[in-house]
Amino acid sequence: MNYGNLIVIALRALSNNKLRGFLTMLGIIIGVSSVISMLAIGEGSKYTIEKQIEELGANMVVVNPTNAMVGGIRQNGVLVQTLKLEDYQAIVSEVPYMESCSPYVSKSGQAIFGPNNAPTTVYGINEDYMDIRRLTVDRGEMFSDQDMKNAAKVCVVGQTIVDNLFKNGEDPLGQVIRFDKVPFRIVGVLAPKGYNSMGRDQDDIVLAPFTTIQKRLLAIPYMHGIYVSVIDERYTNKMIQEITGVLRQTHRIPAGQEDDFTVRSLEEMSKVLTMATKVLTILLACIGGISLLVGGIGIMNIMYVSVTERTREIGLRMSIGAKGRHILFQFLIESIIISVSGGIIGVGLGIGVSLVLGSLLGWPVSVLLYSVVISFLVCTFTGVFFGWYPARKASRLNPIDAIRYE
Repeated sequence: MNYGNLIVIALRALSNNKLRGFLTMLGIIIGVSSVISMLAIGEGSKYTIEKQIEELGANMVVVNPTNAMVGGIRQNGVLVQTLKLEDYQAIVSEVPYMESCSPYVSKSGQAIFGPNNAPTTVYGINEDYMDIRRLTVDRGEMFSDQDMKNAAKVCVVGQTIVDNLFKNGEDPLGQVIRFDKVPFRIVGVLAPKGYNSMGRDQDDIVLAPFTTIQKRLLAIPYMHGIYVSVIDERYTNKMIQEITGVLRQTHRIPAGQEDDFTVRSLEEMSKVLTMATKVLTILLACIGGISLLVGGIGIMNIMYVSVTERTREIGLRMSIGAKGRHILFQFLIESIIISVSGGIIGVGLGIGVSLVLGSLLGWPVSVLLYSVVISFLVCTFTGVFFGWYPARKASRLNPIDAIRYE
């Protein structure tokens, strides 16, 4: 008896019980498709985080005040007054590896032009902010250093602000908009960037000199934060150490005392978010793996049933010369066919489910080749592993007892 005949016999046996074979495959199909689709969702989330960090500026470092304790009450970091102009000047003059540096203050409210208004946020920054955040002026110009010194009431706006306030097609350049009763003259319009990977409108933005926002809108002497970009990502950690040392000195913080500020790189944030995504992906893959395990148990169960139903057939084959290894391979081939067929269907279903989720629900998905290959190899191993014991039991039957079996 050759192995080609064993495959034909196995296929014929499965064709005689099509529904039972399909129901047995179902566990494998669900398991494989679950693993592929869940890994695709997890990888898509990871890609979204990386893209978001890249859009913000992968070499950016953010300095923020800490949420200090005042009278036993932890204060909002925005209200903490630990970052001053002197800190910004010290970073610019003393920190190596720095490429650009910008103070940062902000205020949310209504931007108004004539009868039109729109909720937005005005950001107080300097010219370096444009390089740090990779922004460009499409029309007009950026406000100047002289505007900074004079706290001039000028601004640069994003395309969404233009669309919301100038609905009759007016040229925004030179127009005066009001924000919290303070007039701002538009000197430039930013190049459109659209929505980022997190669904945030990057064109819904108003930029103004940070001195203007400090004095005329917020009436504060401190800053909400400082953005710094490094000349090369390789020096990010060194620059963070340098910034920390400079700020501890300007804030006169004694050795051993906790900092009243935080220095974080987007790379660090990316690692934290990526690790959280990785844990979630592993969890999702484990859930799919449980489905594969259940499917494997189903294969073992149905193979036991098959061996019991065909005991007389096994005895007849052995009596006319079939060896134990032929019987073993016959049932093992049946198990592998069920598992591999279910794996193929599961791969197709998993890819299809991932694409549907991505298109209909807008979820970020990324089907990886390794997830398809691993899922297929696992389901093949499942067929061999869970089919081996029933096949081995069949190969060890006594021919005479098997023929007598009712």
